[in-house]
Amino acid sequence: MTEPKRRAVRREGVSQAGTADEQLVRALFDEHGGPLYGYVLRLTGDPGRAEDVVQETLLRAWRHPDALSGKPIRAWLFTVARNLVVDQHRARKARPPEMGDEALAVVPADDELERAVESWAVAEALATLRPEHREVLAEVYYQGKSVKEAAEALGIPAGTVKSRTYYALRALKLALEERGLAP
Repeated sequence: MTEPKRRAVRREGVSQAGTADEQLVRALFDEHGGPLYGYVLRLTGDPGRAEDVVQETLLRAWRHPDALSGKPIRAWLFTVARNLVVDQHRARKARPPEMGDEALAVVPADDELERAVESWAVAEALATLRPEHREVLAEVYYQGKSVKEAAEALGIPAGTVKSRTYYALRALKLALEERGLAP
């Protein structure tokens, strides 16, 4: 766009619906937008990125109208667009590569992490119990044995298994409360 044409667009823009700046950007887009988009699309291969680069190029032309005077406008626009594409490419190379959703699949979910932390706390609480109480709880709750089967495995009477289980659960509840895990 020549300087007289740009001035004319600015003058008539004041009297029309948009401002002179809007008219300038519209005129630049109408005259250079298509070829500029095609050029950037060939550089990037991505229609969305090409549109963004064209928009940023026109925005820079609007911000720097003095750069458009006395120079071939299209050459300046193409240079700005090419520089933007190169800058974007360099910025992407400087960042670590983005990972897809596959990388997130190996990270445990929040509830799995909570369960792991809780299981460690329960293991610590169990370690505070007396050995005979841990043995009874291991047989009855972790092995799933009945009182009679636990009594036979431990070599103690069934009544002792019941009382040790009762006292072991009370001590475990107290140990879990101290860790903030029991209600």
